[in-house]
Amino acid sequence: MNDSFRLGNDGIYRCDAFQQFVWQKHGFGTRAANPDDCVTLRQIHSNQVVNANGLKDREREGDALVTDLIGRSIAIRTADCVPILLLDSRTRAVASIHAGWRGTVGEIAKRTLERMEEDFESDPADVYAAIGPCIRACCYEVGSEVADQFEPDLSNTYSIKPGKRTVDLAGANRRQLLATGVGPEHIFDCGLCTTCLCEQFFSYRRQPEHPGRMLSAIARLG
Repeated sequence: MNDSFRLGNDGIYRCDAFQQFVWQKHGFGTRAANPDDCVTLRQIHSNQVVNANGLKDREREGDALVTDLIGRSIAIRTADCVPILLLDSRTRAVASIHAGWRGTVGEIAKRTLERMEEDFESDPADVYAAIGPCIRACCYEVGSEVADQFEPDLSNTYSIKPGKRTVDLAGANRRQLLATGVGPEHIFDCGLCTTCLCEQFFSYRRQPEHPGRMLSAIARLG
């Protein structure tokens, strides 16, 4: 695990780099516990980004939320897909992103940053990103019809099974953040694999019949 993340006594992972910003609270859930949520979406594995200001819980479809309202916690649900939390250190806008393979191919991380720029005048250079527990390349084996939609160096590990490759979803999203202008020193990845660590996390790949879900949430406090 990246040593910039810690598991709290409450069973929730947090990014140390975010903790310097006392005006926010955030967390990545586990099997044991989830952070409080206020607004979530009806997730559809898309690249749709929704402004949560004035929104009711599950009122809209989409896979990323942004807000600059004080006290509004925004959350997404995952069980292998990539959870990403963003904060703008200048404007104090925040975002939560659910990046499955379809959303990643659709550049949902990039689209979220663009929405923050449009709605809150955010500058990617001021944004910090935390990438939470998700399925990693060690376990994310897909067919060529999926792998071919990613950059070659994100899906070039062949498995024993013919026609199968592994994809680094977290790495693909990190590259989108970098390409949009987030500094490498502002991006933190916990490195935890939901499929490997089944005692800590729900995993759709490991338990497709009853996978459960984790919440990843962030809120502006002031």
